[in-house]
Amino acid sequence: MRTIVLIAGLVLLLIFAVLNFGSLMALHPMNLGFVQYVTAPVGLIMLLTAVFAALLFYFWAGISNLRAQADSAKLLRDMETLRVSLDSQEGSRFAELRSHLDSRMNALGTGETSNEVRAVHSRIDELQRDMNLQLAQLDDYLKGKLGESSTTPPSMVEVRLDKLDK
Repeated sequence: MRTIVLIAGLVLLLIFAVLNFGSLMALHPMNLGFVQYVTAPVGLIMLLTAVFAALLFYFWAGISNLRAQADSAKLLRDMETLRVSLDSQEGSRFAELRSHLDSRMNALGTGETSNEVRAVHSRIDELQRDMNLQLAQLDDYLKGKLGESSTTPPSMVEVRLDKLDK
């Protein structure tokens, strides 16, 4: 797009120069501040200055674009390096997890953790007995408060307790 705009601008300047060639080549006195020319084609000098400025800005924009692309390429390389590093770290973590799980599975297979399993089962049995005792006490308390006799059919709690004991 920049190239098209530059070419269009230069073509317009060329057409302007061809149509006004006599005026551009007219000699006028020119003062540059430190040097004074008696006669110089001021129009031609201004036209060449405009062409030079257009080319200068065109190349400056191209260099800026190249710098942006180089920065983008560097960023992409850095991101790729980081991705590879993270992938390798993740792979090592998975290998570590796999080895840990394998060792735990082997320990379960050989019975090294059977003491832990027995301890958990005994704790569950103990909690079940405590809960049954507390439910029985609660049942007795409620029976006493409600004035029920012992000849009433067994409550649902007693039936469930009997099923749990079996």
